[in-house]
Amino acid sequence: MAPQENILSIEKITKEFSGVAVLSDVSFDIRRGEIMGLIGENGAGKSTLIKIISGIYQPSSGTLKLNGKTVAVPDYITAKSLGLAIVPQEFNLINTLTVFENIFLGNEIRLKSGLLDKQKMRELSAKQLEELKMPVGVNQLISSLSVAEKQMVEISKALTLKARILIMDEPTTTLTSREVDTLFTLMRELKSQGVTMIFVSHKLNEIKTICDRVTVLRDGRLISVDEVSRVNEEDIARKMIGRKDFHQIFPAKLPREAGTEVLDVKNLSVKGLFKDVSFSLRKGEVLGFAGLVGSGRTELAESVMGLRNIQGGGVVVDGRTVTVKNPGDALRHKLAYLSEDRQGKGIVQGFNLPQNITLISLKNYLKGVLINKKAEISKTEEYVKTFKIMAASHKLQLRYLSGGNQQKVYLSRWLDTEPQILILDEPTRGIDVNAKQEIYGFIHQLAEKGISCIVISSELEEIIGLCSRVYVMREGQITGCLEKDRINEEEIMFHATGIKGSN
Repeated sequence: MAPQENILSIEKITKEFSGVAVLSDVSFDIRRGEIMGLIGENGAGKSTLIKIISGIYQPSSGTLKLNGKTVAVPDYITAKSLGLAIVPQEFNLINTLTVFENIFLGNEIRLKSGLLDKQKMRELSAKQLEELKMPVGVNQLISSLSVAEKQMVEISKALTLKARILIMDEPTTTLTSREVDTLFTLMRELKSQGVTMIFVSHKLNEIKTICDRVTVLRDGRLISVDEVSRVNEEDIARKMIGRKDFHQIFPAKLPREAGTEVLDVKNLSVKGLFKDVSFSLRKGEVLGFAGLVGSGRTELAESVMGLRNIQGGGVVVDGRTVTVKNPGDALRHKLAYLSEDRQGKGIVQGFNLPQNITLISLKNYLKGVLINKKAEISKTEEYVKTFKIMAASHKLQLRYLSGGNQQKVYLSRWLDTEPQILILDEPTRGIDVNAKQEIYGFIHQLAEKGISCIVISSELEEIIGLCSRVYVMREGQITGCLEKDRINEEEIMFHATGIKGSN
């Protein structure tokens, strides 16, 4: 069998920010029509590398070769013209435009008169979304979509470019297992048509399932390029982490007997989203919320935090009925919420570490009308040490940090408000296996200190491994509350899909 031709060659790529190297002398080839996995811990350099390939960043040194010829990719427009497209981890969508307008943004179809051919763009968008089996209306505003639906719009947007090389940066982090299967079917079809894909993921089982080869980066350096058939998940994890030992990822569950209820939500309703939802949270408990995308879990959390107007029901905190009409009310009652949409509702990319961490708790750092910078930096350094945040300097803007380190900064911000109840919505989205283990350890430590945690996650392994009780939601209602041995994949899915009813 003749060897496959290389479509893209990465040769001695180095990238520095403020004199700090985030990529060092990285070289490897990608074959035409293959799915190449790209994996590594947060801060390993994956995002920087794909941004260089797609023209978003320029390398400090090194070259790219496309079909054997050295190419310059000064910007993303040039990348698109060369047949390179990216499905970004953080969305590049305009909330005030419709789905079809976003799909064709920068690639509009026009009539002979020069006017936009909106009808044609609607038709092609609808066809693309139908192939993805995603029931999203082409005339819907992006602002009305869930995170999973926005992800599918990003994928559709890239596919309309007819790319020869398609870079997919963590495309499955917000998708259900059924949606992932649909995406993988589509990827296999694209591969059969000769499309080359770079698939960035932290999920080792996905790398094994969909990729032909896998490239591992660690600390900005190339560690290995292997045929997926010749390595197992543990081999890949060891290469990522750089240690021989690979421990159990979840800490031992804390025993949680019936104790003090710190939160009691009674018959909460928001029209069109969920109805008569009731649940309780105990002191020092790690409580899980599972369900398919669109089941109402995020909307429920946002309502408890005062981000949505409730039409019925009430919230009881520490035995007292409270009114939570906005996040300020929630904060006063020691409630905190880590949103699933880190970029849209979480961090401020143009702010540095202290500015992000003290954004909500800034009043604690005021000396009169001035900010006590020394105290602010001192507290930031504490969080950097506690959460092992990798940043060259606390002055660095968050846009230059990896997704996992951004998430740790975001978590630090909420912990700086000294909450008693912490809601974490998809807390490990886009985070590598080692950083996940760290986050799980942090949640465990918070619970040991008596802070009550609610974990909303689409990863069943996460829900099963972390939580002492699990509520399952389906179509805006709670269909089950599981404990002990009943917290297993089959039981959760039975309730999430409607095979089992409420109990």
